[in-house]
Amino acid sequence: MKLGVVFPQTEIGADPDGVAAFARAAEECGYDHLIAYDHVLGANRASRPDWSGPYTSESLFHEPFVLFGYLGGITEKLELVTAVIILGQRQTALVAKQAACVDVLTGGRLRLGIGTGWNAVEYEA
Repeated sequence: MKLGVVFPQTEIGADPDGVAAFARAAEECGYDHLIAYDHVLGANRASRPDWSGPYTSESLFHEPFVLFGYLGGITEKLELVTAVIILGQRQTALVAKQAACVDVLTGGRLRLGIGTGWNAVEYEA
C-alpha cells in the first residue's frame, strides 16, 4: 500500500518557504506521494452570487506543473500526482510536453491524471 498527502492548495498560500516546508515534511514523514488539484479558473461571486462551490476566482491554486517543477527540485523520493489536470482548459500537446519534462527532470516521479473536471463555471465564456 502507498500513502499520499493532499497539497493544501487554497490553504497554504504563496510563501515559497511554506510550500517547500510542507513537501519536505511529507517526504520526511514517509508519504509516498503528494497530490495537487488543478483549477485554472474559479467562479466570480460578483457575477455569480448564487455560487456555492468551494472555490472562487479568489482561491489561490498553484499551477501543478510549475509547482511540481519546484517541489521536484527540493525533494528526492516524493512522487508528484496531478488530481486531475483539467484538460479542456489547456492546450493538449503542451500538457503532454510539460508532463514529460516534469517526469524526466524529477527522475520519473510524475503521475499524470487528466479529466474534464466538475465545475461548469470553469467552462463558461
